[in-house]
Amino acid sequence: MNSSRRAFTAVVAKDLRTELRTLRSLPAMVLFAVTAFIIFRFGLDRTVLSGSMAAGVLWVTLLFAAILGINRVFLPEREEGGFDAFRLAPVDRSVLFAAKAVVLFLYLGAVELVVVPVFAGFFLDSWAGLPPLLAVLAGANLGLAAIGTLISSMAVNSRARDLLVPLLLLPLSVPLMIAATSATAKLLDAAGPDYTRFGTWLLVLALYDGIFWLVGYSTFEYLLED
Repeated sequence: MNSSRRAFTAVVAKDLRTELRTLRSLPAMVLFAVTAFIIFRFGLDRTVLSGSMAAGVLWVTLLFAAILGINRVFLPEREEGGFDAFRLAPVDRSVLFAAKAVVLFLYLGAVELVVVPVFAGFFLDSWAGLPPLLAVLAGANLGLAAIGTLISSMAVNSRARDLLVPLLLLPLSVPLMIAATSATAKLLDAAGPDYTRFGTWLLVLALYDGIFWLVGYSTFEYLLED
């Protein structure tokens, strides 16, 4: 195992152990999402949602829950001097980007494992669209992990971190949300899952993911130095 792989594994394991010990991100993300579903349920006065309405409620909630996690991705490094330690370590700086993005991807997946069944229980008559929805969730999570890690690294040392992250993330995530909601709306149609243009939207998600993973991987070293 080379030094970059050991550093990647160490950062991922350290962040997961810290989260399991402190529980300072995942419970807040889950609580926010479930509370939002309850508000939507009574605010819309609808017991069943389908199509674009269901997709909109699901993805708006997941996006804002993701912001809570993105705000905290680099807090351990900021509070405990981890950035200085990583700069001094003889490893590629982009390893930290990859490790943090993977951690964020796992956070998003863990939150969705809890809140998507809650969403289905609140709003869906049929759960037939949930298995193919996993591909949409995975594609959107990859994009949010890449862009979220990049933005969080820029905002972590700013006093306006809590404001800066949503201000940068929301506009940049518009293409991702359009693709995710469009693919999801067809899957959650009242008549059953419709796969028209489903593959096209997955390709859009994959293109978005590829662009931002490449941008993050190639620019993170300069952001870390600043």
